[in-house]
Amino acid sequence: MSVLTRDEAQTRAQLLDVHRYTIALDLSGGAGTPPDPAAGGETFGSRSVIHFTARADGDTFVELKPAALHSITLDGHPLDPALLDGNRFPLTGLGAGEHELTVVADMRYSTTGEGMHRFTDPSDGEVYVYTQLFMEDVQRVFAAFDQPDLKAVFEVTVTAPENWTVLGNSVATHQGDGVWTCAPTPPLATYFVAVAAGPWHSVRTEHAGLPFGLHCRRSLAEYLDADTDELFEVTRQCFDRFHEKFDEPYPFDSYDQAFVPEFNAGAMENPGLVTFRDEFVFRSAVTDTERQTRAMVVAHEMAHMWFGDLVTMVWWDDLWLNESFAEYMGYQILTETTRFTDTWVDFAVNRKGWGYDADQRPSTHAVAPDPLAVPDTASALLNFDGISYAKGASALRQLVTWMGEKDFLAGINDHFARHKFGNATLADFIDSLARATDRDVHAWAESWLRTTGVDTLRPAVTETGGTWSLDIGREGARPHRITVGAYDLDPVDPERVLVRGRFDLDVPQAGPSGPHPGRRPALVVLNDNDTTYAKIRFDAASWDTVVRVLSRIPEPLTRAVVWNAARDLVRDGELAPMEYLDAARAQLPRENDLAIVQNVLAFTATIADRYLPADRRPAALAAIRDICRALMRRTEDGSDPGLRLIAVRHAIAAAAQPETIQEWLADGSVTGGPELDPELRWRILYRLAVLGAVDDRAIEAELDLDPSATGREGAARCRAALPTPEAKAEAWKQLFTSDSLTNYLLSATAQGFWQPEQAELVEEYLPRFWGAASELAERRGPAIAEALGRYGFPLHAVDAATLRQGEEALAVPGMLPALHRKLADQLDDLRRALAVREGA
Repeated sequence: MSVLTRDEAQTRAQLLDVHRYTIALDLSGGAGTPPDPAAGGETFGSRSVIHFTARADGDTFVELKPAALHSITLDGHPLDPALLDGNRFPLTGLGAGEHELTVVADMRYSTTGEGMHRFTDPSDGEVYVYTQLFMEDVQRVFAAFDQPDLKAVFEVTVTAPENWTVLGNSVATHQGDGVWTCAPTPPLATYFVAVAAGPWHSVRTEHAGLPFGLHCRRSLAEYLDADTDELFEVTRQCFDRFHEKFDEPYPFDSYDQAFVPEFNAGAMENPGLVTFRDEFVFRSAVTDTERQTRAMVVAHEMAHMWFGDLVTMVWWDDLWLNESFAEYMGYQILTETTRFTDTWVDFAVNRKGWGYDADQRPSTHAVAPDPLAVPDTASALLNFDGISYAKGASALRQLVTWMGEKDFLAGINDHFARHKFGNATLADFIDSLARATDRDVHAWAESWLRTTGVDTLRPAVTETGGTWSLDIGREGARPHRITVGAYDLDPVDPERVLVRGRFDLDVPQAGPSGPHPGRRPALVVLNDNDTTYAKIRFDAASWDTVVRVLSRIPEPLTRAVVWNAARDLVRDGELAPMEYLDAARAQLPRENDLAIVQNVLAFTATIADRYLPADRRPAALAAIRDICRALMRRTEDGSDPGLRLIAVRHAIAAAAQPETIQEWLADGSVTGGPELDPELRWRILYRLAVLGAVDDRAIEAELDLDPSATGREGAARCRAALPTPEAKAEAWKQLFTSDSLTNYLLSATAQGFWQPEQAELVEEYLPRFWGAASELAERRGPAIAEALGRYGFPLHAVDAATLRQGEEALAVPGMLPALHRKLADQLDDLRRALAVREGA
């Protein structure tokens, strides 16, 4: 299949003006149509009528990926379906003027989360379908001129089984006999068209004169109902706050949020019908940080209604204009508007590291890459990473700090007004900001958005005659406006940290900051409020203070900055991994912020599994168990169930012997609580499988207790983790030869396969992985490739042989770009892990 190049898109955009699509999808299995999806039909009917204008005589093409192309008609004249070449049908000899193209085809349902995904709920046998048309997957559902700058009005009709509900970008009306019509949309990019159909459980309300809805599978109804008030409250709060900030009103006629199964992303910003992975409908106990994450995703996707949906990028090089903006606004709106007032802490300790890591790999790219660096859709797909999200959002946060929120919002509103329902570029965006401020935004954009890499800021603190001064060394070239925090130890209680003061500083400086009165602070923290994007370091005296009293620093955001800096020190080989573990063992049991505890514990697991030699892993796991036991002792009175839940989860994952967690599973509860819900039961069973303390019969018995989709994935993960040659051979077959696994079942099986405890057992599979992965990616496409590269990589094999095998595999031409990029990133992380081990 051909990928669309930027040059081809520009040529087609110069030739065509697309006005309207009339789309009819038949999911019903009625007479003369493909089989009912509920009966296992593999295809559905698709009819597209495209009204467009050719500005001049010329040739072009329309894209589609049909199971069978029945007919294609241009201006009433039939064309030969045999002319379809891959995913392109040529339209030659177009005359200038109005045209109507009609395409009738059968299209395949998907099990990979691309196109029209079909899912059968194992809990009750109900079938659900939904679209995910991002990048170039609209071609799997209907014929289209598939590029973001050929926006058009869409009129969609869906014929479905009579007991189904159909959702779309606009208000959908049931006409009877299973036929649903969606109101005409405003002009949309093709990849935003959305349909979700099935026997949904729906909860509806109205806000600001618009219908709002929440939708999920029937088997999840009780869990959605339990969270309906929270979800609607967050949605209303964010909706109202966006209207306070943005002059342009919400541009669509409804706001539905559908939680759909086996979704590849966190969510998708389809106008009027946002789709979320339905793990956000919580079946089991979760922490408040997890609820905060869900709320942030709600805010993030709502921000897209303006930035992305109302104003859309011209080409995929400006992807960051969608994602960075939504990422920044999601966290900021949530902080300003909802009960989740510390969301920037989670960003600092979680998302920020995602950006830093991506930006230090060979695959790094500018936040706003040169258009020539994104020559086609395949290369564009690779840029959905920590740079386009976390680094871009960090850059915008620094921009707001530098130019002020008032001017920033004025520029944003100017941008919306100039380009609403159209397309815009980075240059358009910067011009709008420049009109709102006297600052040189163009120079700022060049230094922040067109460059790669992470700056590092190092403090030098000097003390002279009762005063102290600060000089900051910078590795990198970007300007930074930061806040510096100065902290003292309480002379009465040396474990209490006092804020001496904070001051703003521009880096690079004209000279040292100071002199400041008094002796040097016990702790100096650069980027104290985390408003820039840079790694920070500490002077020796400040680091001594950190390891003694980190958990006593008053503000959680400052603590997040410090923990993130410590993580960077380990990754960069400047702090021994066991020293990080010692600091975590000393400080984490006194930490109150759930996001910090969760993310620090997650990094300690990385240290145990990757950054320490195998013979030191038991000691690292013991340190993690010590931290978890301390947290569990602290919370045994029920004072902080979220903190206790995090500790229990990580205690299970770090268990070296099965006895304790076996007792928990047999008792149905952790000693002192909580009771085991399905999520915790599967966690325990997974760890027991790794340790060889359960067999397939126990897994099957658990699946009988929890026959849900999540249970099915848990069983697949556990079976792949069993330490027997037979279990590994069967898992390998399922992964690489059957092609029967859905995207989620493949991910679960891949997660279970490689285990540090089973290195000898799986050693024979290591040299086979690279070729098998490449062949699978070629057969099943980018979504499966990305999942395999993420979850199927042998993370446990931190050795030179694995690195050499991987490098040799990447050197073979023809690997699918999505897999090549993922494996290249994994190998770079492997190089870093090897370097850290050598210094450990």
